[in-house]
Amino acid sequence: MKTIAIIHSPQMPPRTYLAKQILCQQIQHQSLKLTDNIAAAELIIVIGENIADEHQLTGKKVFFTDETQIIPAPEKTLSMAENKAIIVDNANFIKPKIAKKQRVLAVTACPTGVAHTFMAAEALEIEAKKRSWQIKVETRGSVGTGNEITLEEINDADFIIAATDIEVDLAKFAGKRIYHTSTSAALKRTAQEMDNALAKAEYYQPNKIKNSSDNLTKKTTTQGLYRHLLTGVSYMLPMVVAGGLCIALSFMFGLDAAEQPGTLAAALMQIGKHSALALMVPILSGYIAYSIADRTGLTPGLVGGMLAVSTNAGFLGGIIAGFMAGYVAKLLNQYFPLPKSMESLKPILIVPLCATLITGLVMIYIIGNPVSWIMTSLTEWLTNIGTTNAVILGIILGAMMCTDMGGPVNKASYAFGVALLSAQTYGPMAAIMAAGMVPPLAMGLATLFARNKFSTNEREGGKAAFILGLCFISEGAIPFAARDPMRVLPICMLGGAITGALSMYFHVTLMAPHGGLFVMLIPGAVQPIIAYLLAIMCGTLISAILYAYLKRAEVETSLNKKILN
Repeated sequence: MKTIAIIHSPQMPPRTYLAKQILCQQIQHQSLKLTDNIAAAELIIVIGENIADEHQLTGKKVFFTDETQIIPAPEKTLSMAENKAIIVDNANFIKPKIAKKQRVLAVTACPTGVAHTFMAAEALEIEAKKRSWQIKVETRGSVGTGNEITLEEINDADFIIAATDIEVDLAKFAGKRIYHTSTSAALKRTAQEMDNALAKAEYYQPNKIKNSSDNLTKKTTTQGLYRHLLTGVSYMLPMVVAGGLCIALSFMFGLDAAEQPGTLAAALMQIGKHSALALMVPILSGYIAYSIADRTGLTPGLVGGMLAVSTNAGFLGGIIAGFMAGYVAKLLNQYFPLPKSMESLKPILIVPLCATLITGLVMIYIIGNPVSWIMTSLTEWLTNIGTTNAVILGIILGAMMCTDMGGPVNKASYAFGVALLSAQTYGPMAAIMAAGMVPPLAMGLATLFARNKFSTNEREGGKAAFILGLCFISEGAIPFAARDPMRVLPICMLGGAITGALSMYFHVTLMAPHGGLFVMLIPGAVQPIIAYLLAIMCGTLISAILYAYLKRAEVETSLNKKILN
C-alpha cells in the first residue's frame, strides 16, 4: 500500500483547504495510506505556491500541483501524482510550473437590472484578478446585455458562473460546466463562490433541465418560488416606472387637467394609467409563468393577469394567476404524452390552449372574487387608516427596506408599495422610497463625518453610495454592510424605520415608484415635498451620526492586530 503525504501553504487559504480535503477523500477512496510523516511517505504531493524546505524533500518522489487542478479533477490529479512525480535533487532544486490559470466566464442578472447586476460583476472580476484567472462577465441589466460573451470565448472557457436572481437564457452555454448562484452571494462571498464554482460546476443541458422531474421538485421550494416572482417583477418594473412617471407628469398641468379630453395632460394620463399601468399585472403574471414553464407559460400567464385586472383581483390575483398558469403549463408539457406526429403542436397549440382555459376558468369562478374582496378591503383600510396605525405601518415598511439592501425582504416591501399604486394608494410608496434611500445616504455622510475612521477605499465608496442613494439604489450600502454587518444593518434599519414613520405621519404621497429625489423635479409627483425631505433627512442623519460614532477606526484595528501579534 502506497503511503502519501500532503504539504500545503502555511497560510491555508480557504480554496487550498478545500483542495486538500477533496484530495484526502480521493486517497482514502482508493484505499491508499495517508500520513503526516514526510520521512515515511513514498509519495509527497505539494499544494500551492509556498514550498516546504527542500531538504525535507531530498530523494523523495514529489508531485507539485495546486487547487485549480485538484478541485475539478481529484482522481486525475492523484493519477498524475503517481505517474509523473519527480525525485527531488537538492543540488538543483527547481519547482516545476504547475496548473494553468482558469479561464472563467460569468453572467450576472438581478430583478431590477441596476445595482446588484454590476456590483456582482465587479466583485467577480476583482477576485479573478487576485487569482490571476482570466474572466469576462456578461451583464444582463435593465439596458440590455453588456459585455456580451462570444461563441469563441465559450469554447475556450473552463467553466461558467451564472450569478442570477431571475431566470435568464443560458442556452448558448450548453455543454459547458456551469455553477449557479445569486448576485448577493457572488458579491458578499466572492472567493467562496469561486471555489464552489471550481468544484461544483456541472455540465449544462437546457433540454434535460427543462424536462427533468427533479427540476420541478427543486422549483417548488421557497427559493424557486421567490426566483419566479422576481423574474416577473423584473419585467414589470420598467412598465411601472414609465407609467408612474407619465401619471406624475400629467399632474404638472394641474390635478384636474387630466380630466379634460384632448389635452396633453389627458394624453399623459391615458399613456400612464390606462395603458402602462394597465399592463403591469398581466406582465407580472405572464413572466412569472414564463419563468416556470418557458414560452408555453407566457400566454396563459398573460391571460390570467388580464383576468386578475378585470375581476379586480389586482396585484395579488396576478401573482396567483402567474404561478397557476406556469405550473399548469409545465405539468401539461411533462405529463401529457402525444403521438410523435402531433408532438410539434404541443408547444404552440395544445399546452397554451389547455393551460389558458384552466387558468382562466379558475380565475373567473374560484379565485377572482375572494382575492378582489381582499384587495378592496386592504385598500379601504389603508385609505381610512388612523395616524397611529399609519406610523406603525411606516416603521415596518421602512425597516424592511433597510434589512437586506435589495434582498428578499427589501423586495417584498417594495412589491407591496407597487401593488398599492395600481389601487391609487400612494402613501406607502412614499415611505418605502424614502426609507430605501437612507442606507446609502447615511453611509456616504458617515464617511464625511468621521473621515479618520474610514480607509481611502471606504471614503471613495461612500461618495458612490451617496450618489446611488439620491437615485433610490439601496445597494450602494452593501459594501459597508458586508464589512460591518452588526453595526450597519441595525443602524440603517433604525434610520429607515424613522423615515418611514415620519413619511406616513405627514401623509406624504408619491406617484412615481422610482427615481429617488429626482422625481421631485416633476410637479405633483410628491406631496408635500418639505415633509418628504424632512423624513429622509431625519432618518439619514440619525443613521449617519450613529455609525460615525460607533464605527471602529481602521487605525485602531491595525494597532490592535499589532499588539495581539
